[in-house]
Amino acid sequence: MRQQKADGGNGMREGTPAFFETDTMTVGYGGKALIRDICLRLRRGEILTLIGPNGAGKSTILKSVTRQIALVGGAVYLDGRDMRAMTGNQIARRLAVVLTERIRPEMMTCFDVVATGRYPYTGALGLLGAEDRRKTQQAMELVQVWDLRERPFSAVSDGQRQRLLLARAICQEPELIVLDEPTSFLDVRHKLEFLKILRDLVRERQVAVLMSLHELDLAQKISDRIVCVRGDTIAADGTPEEIFTQERIRDLYGITSGTFDVNFGCMELEAVTGTPEVFVISGNGSAIPVFRALARRQIPFAAGILHSNDIDCEAARSLAAQVIETPAFEVIGEDAYQRARQVMLRCREVRCPLNEFGPINEANRRLRDEAEAAQLLKRTGA
Repeated sequence: MRQQKADGGNGMREGTPAFFETDTMTVGYGGKALIRDICLRLRRGEILTLIGPNGAGKSTILKSVTRQIALVGGAVYLDGRDMRAMTGNQIARRLAVVLTERIRPEMMTCFDVVATGRYPYTGALGLLGAEDRRKTQQAMELVQVWDLRERPFSAVSDGQRQRLLLARAICQEPELIVLDEPTSFLDVRHKLEFLKILRDLVRERQVAVLMSLHELDLAQKISDRIVCVRGDTIAADGTPEEIFTQERIRDLYGITSGTFDVNFGCMELEAVTGTPEVFVISGNGSAIPVFRALARRQIPFAAGILHSNDIDCEAARSLAAQVIETPAFEVIGEDAYQRARQVMLRCREVRCPLNEFGPINEANRRLRDEAEAAQLLKRTGA
């Protein structure tokens, strides 16, 4: 068997063949190796995402896979065939590419650019038939750019251009799409729409997707497999649940300040240290906006009383100067209440975004009532 497993394994069900795989692939420039022994596997209907710091080699890997850069060593296989033995047209019928380079074709409409995805099927003259035009229209409608069909490609925005290039890849009818930072030029709405289209292609048409992303939260949500690229090596390979831990992300990106929030898939700035000035009665995710507002204003605060599995607790560990915790699923005990009370009464102000109390967190209601009696409770927003 030519394929080896990277750290974390490849997670594929036994006996399921890979549609795309690399065998100890080595990539670089001018024959000089930059990253050695890259072993990737991807099935139809899966998304494999490369993450890592700028300059780590993600784009180099993708360009090597798509034969824009010659391999230094190893091999790439598409449906069991060595791509070195395949013609350009054979590859183009099975693999489409969306890279970050900004193509600026002269005198071409958006329809013309998208229609180039049909060239593997049009013959030597490149003449579009009725079926080619129909599939070009379908692809443009799918990514919601049909209204741009008559506009010059050079006159559209970066975000529109990225969606048009995806439409070009779709009308190519590939079994594998390779994308390099596809959401880089998109706003929040269009990032989500773009990734939804990609996910639907994967699930409904069983397309395989190999891409790189900078947005860790998006990579965490959409990917079936994650590969961590770090300089001269593949640092890890696994499911999002295996890869997205605070320790692994800190190590991959060399983070020395701040934290990676596993629950939200985002970075948090370093906590404000010092004696707490504000006490935040927290729970059920209610306090996270207050935490961030206080941290933004550089006000040290304490948070509690929080069950260890509460979503507020994870954020508080990253942002608060002090956290009063209690075991998950247990009624808050008197000891935790007294510890929180002592900290709270030393603060100049108390916030209580938590508005639901029950038997398990009755102690937080007592804290709120005592803060109100001591005229420490601030009822307005952060």
